Formats: sequence, structure tokens, C-alpha cells
Amino acid sequence: MQHGEHLAAIDLGSNSFHMVVARQAQGEIQLLDALSEKVQLGAGLDKENRLDEETQTRALECLGRFAQRIAGIPRGSVRVVGTNTLRQARNARVFIARAEAVLGHDIEIVAGREEARLIYLGVAHTLADDAGQRLVVDIGGGSTELIIGERFEPAETESLHMGCVSFAQRFFAEGNITEKAFDKAVTAARQEVLSIHANYRRIGWQQSVGASGTIKAISQVCVEQGWCDSGVTLEGLKKARKRVIKAGSADKLDLKGLREDRQAIFPSGLAILYGIFEQLGIGQMEVSSGALREGLLYDLLGRFGHEDVRDRSIQSLMNRHHVERSQAERVCETAMALFRQVAADWLLDDEPMEDTLRWGALLHELGLAVSHSQFHKHGAYLITNSDLAGFSRQEQQAVAILVRGHRRKIPQSALDELPEDEREPLLRLCLVLRIATRLHHARCDEATPGMNLKVKGNTLTLTFPEGWLDEHPLTLADLEQEQDYFQAAGCELILK
Repeated sequence: MQHGEHLAAIDLGSNSFHMVVARQAQGEIQLLDALSEKVQLGAGLDKENRLDEETQTRALECLGRFAQRIAGIPRGSVRVVGTNTLRQARNARVFIARAEAVLGHDIEIVAGREEARLIYLGVAHTLADDAGQRLVVDIGGGSTELIIGERFEPAETESLHMGCVSFAQRFFAEGNITEKAFDKAVTAARQEVLSIHANYRRIGWQQSVGASGTIKAISQVCVEQGWCDSGVTLEGLKKARKRVIKAGSADKLDLKGLREDRQAIFPSGLAILYGIFEQLGIGQMEVSSGALREGLLYDLLGRFGHEDVRDRSIQSLMNRHHVERSQAERVCETAMALFRQVAADWLLDDEPMEDTLRWGALLHELGLAVSHSQFHKHGAYLITNSDLAGFSRQEQQAVAILVRGHRRKIPQSALDELPEDEREPLLRLCLVLRIATRLHHARCDEATPGMNLKVKGNTLTLTFPEGWLDEHPLTLADLEQEQDYFQAAGCELILK
């Protein structure tokens, strides 16, 4: 992966798009620039959960401005993530293709718990003190993340389906505020938190920390109104509640410290935080300057330093499902050796492709924990539906397809669901993995021969030392059967 001195992270949130630009120096991050625009992506979802064209246009115009600022930063040094709205949008793939063309960088969609992990990482790196276990709360436009952790390690992560944009549409339509509607919003927030209440209270925390725009805005109002000395308190929330209900309408809110562009979603954000305070018994909360985008920067820095949390997730998954490590490593070693012979000719010689193949090889037998019958399908299901720290949804899908396609029929239907430019590269990784698994069908420590793999399009020529295949008739039979599967997928495997 190419990376340089400068880094950037972009958070495509349901309410606002945020970007930070930084430089790395001796393992630390120095922030250089921060941009934020209120796009309200979440408000652009129609009844069929599709992003309307007006919202897409507004978002693309914002990203065009962001693109100017990050021009010249290498692809490997920029991370762009989409959160709740892009998790929900049925036409997210179409929008992402348009957005990637504007930005010139890939966009990842992260699952709720991965978003929570990254938020915690950003908060942990911006808090100077070590106060033991902390509870971190981040209220976004479409989801709210709650994390318990200590120092830089999250112990519990959760993403709840409530946000200031979605609650504004649900309880405060057209900006109208009534006591009944506000209390309904608070109750709805408490109901969401109820599912994690017992576990979180059992674990406990010594410090509560709020992150991101909504909680920062509430804190600023409470402090400037004189309701709190710093951060947010329950008493301050009660006073804010009275003032909000008295105003009767979002556009009539007259609160010191409240920006005009925050007025429409302030009541809904306040109701969510009020519900969290009441349900979890919080009395006071500090506010952090760090959040998701800072977490992205530190996560990216970890990858540069070969401390990739994704590798830990793969190892954890292998341990949890009792993968036979010796076989996984045999297949992985051979797959990577074959990959290195063809990567340049297939234009696959970049780190993400190599990582995807490595992870797929290590997990190819994951499904045996469920059943030997159709274990490749079980493995793909487990990968797709597991919470894997560090992985975007697209990365998990790619690894799942490799595992699904390492034996029996090549899953053309699954490949066809991918964006067009991703289908052929993933098919080719699949072909390499299939050969590696066939070569280790005997599950023994016998070294593979000095093979030579050459490719031209989707034709693969695999050459063995003279007489080796005659001495290994079962391997030859396996590879000949593989030729039929290759042919059915429009590919060719030639054995010499």
C-alpha cells in the first residue's frame, strides 16, 4: 500500500460529512485541517430507502470540494467510510460509484459495531488521562454508538438504530415541538438502550464521554447558558428540555451557543441524550474532540506499522471456530506463492488484493465448524454475518466470496452482484485459491513441487517438474476435475 507523510479521513455521516487532514510524525498524528458540511444524507432516503437525486447531488458537490483538499495524497493514505444511511440505502452502490469517481478514492461501508470501534479509538487517542473504564456515546444522524473500553481497547461495542435526523423526522415533523412528542422521543431512546442496559451496567465505567457534533452542540448550549460548568449534566439536560418545549418550534429556538444549522436536529439529539442519561443512570458526561474520523486516522496508522486489527480479527475467528491451523497455513503459503507469480500480469499487485487472498486462504475451512456438507457455504455465511473489527462490509463480502468459491462450482451469481470493476479481480483470486486447496487435499506436510504458473487473461498454465503429476495421480485427478469447474466459469486451466 502506498502511503506518505500526509493522511486524510472522511466520514460520510447521515447528518454531516466530515474530513480531517493530518501528517504522521514518529508514530503520532498532527491534525492540519478539518472540514465539515451539513449534507443530511439521512433525510434524503425515500419510503423505499433510496437516496433521492437532490440529496445525491448535494453530497457529490460536497465531496468535490473535499477532493480538492486531498489532491496529491496517495490512495493508501486516505480512508473514506459511509455509516448508517449508506448501510440502509438500497441504491448505495450506485451512489458510491459516483462518489468514488469524484473523490478518486475507495469508499468503505462500515457495520455499526465497526463504526463504534473506530469512534472509541478516536476518543481514546484524544483523551490525555487514564480514568479506567470509560463509556463513550456518539449520537449520529441515523445511529447512536455506545462503547465501553479501557485505554485504547474497546470491550463492548453497540450501534443502536436511533439518530438525530431519523428522530427529527419521526417525532418533530416540520420542526414542531410538543412536550408529548419530546417525551415520546425520550421513551423511544430509552427503549433502544434497554437492550444493552443490563450488560453495560454490569460491566460498569468510571467516566462518561460524549463525541461528535450532536453532543458537542448540547454541551456548548449548556455551558453558554450557564447550566453546566463543562461537558453535559443531567440537570443541564432538564433545563434544556424545558426551553426546547417552551419554544414550540425548532426555528424559534433561542439558545446561546446553538448554531442556526443545528436548530432542526437539536431537539431530537437532546431527547436521545436525555434518554441515554436516564436509562443508564448517567449524571455527568465529558466531551471529546476526537471521534470517528480521528479513529480512522489512527487505525490507518496502525496498518502502516503492521498492527492491523483485521489480522487479529481473522485469528480470533479461526480460534473461535477451531480452524485446523496447520492446513490453513499450508494453503495460505501456496496460494501466496502462486499469487506472486501472476499478480503483475493480472494487475493484482497491490496490498488489498494480497490481503484478501491471504484472509480467504486462512478461513477457507471455517465452515467445517458447522458441517462438512456444504462447508464452503457455511464459511461464507459466518464471514458475512460476523462482526469483524477493522473490516468494511465490502472487505468481508470479498473474503466471503473467496471462501464460498474455493470448491465446487465457482459462484458466478455472487460475483455478478459486485461492482463491475471488482468481479474479474476477485474471480482470479478465487482461481488461485482453488488450485492451492487442491494441491493440499492430502493434508500432509509434503512440500509442494517447484511449480510455475503463467496466465493470459483467464487462461492459467500450471507447469510441474517432469514426472511429478505421474507420481501423484490423486492430485492429478483433483486438478483435472478442477479443469471442468474452470471451464464452466469461462476460464481454462492447462496442466503441464
